Amino acid sequence: QVQLVESGGGLVQAGGSLRLSCAASGRTSSSYAMGWFRQAPGKEREFVAAINSNGGNTYYTDSVKGRFTISRDNAKNTVYLQMNSLKPEDTAVYYCGATRTGMLRLTTVYEYWGQGTQVTVSS
Repeated sequence: QVQLVESGGGLVQAGGSLRLSCAASGRTSSSYAMGWFRQAPGKEREFVAAINSNGGNTYYTDSVKGRFTISRDNAKNTVYLQMNSLKPEDTAVYYCGATRTGMLRLTTVYEYWGQGTQVTVSS
């Protein structure tokens, strides 16, 4: 069993930055690949970024490449999403998920989810 808790969301002006954290509990949490997803009102949950279990590979959706960086610290059982140059269209609830399978861009492969953290970017 893995429990995930996101933090770091908030209100920021366009062009600003935020760093989201996802703290994982459970002895084997470092063996999971981790992903960040977001869901805006009235829209489906969409892939943002993912990182494999040892941090050696990262993946991003095109709209955040060059602005967002995913990383992890397995000693702290924490995954981060550094978000720079934020835009109003980045406004959403951001969720982290954990999976032991591939296809990291798909919501259906994730076994565990956090409760989400709100990110609001004002223009």
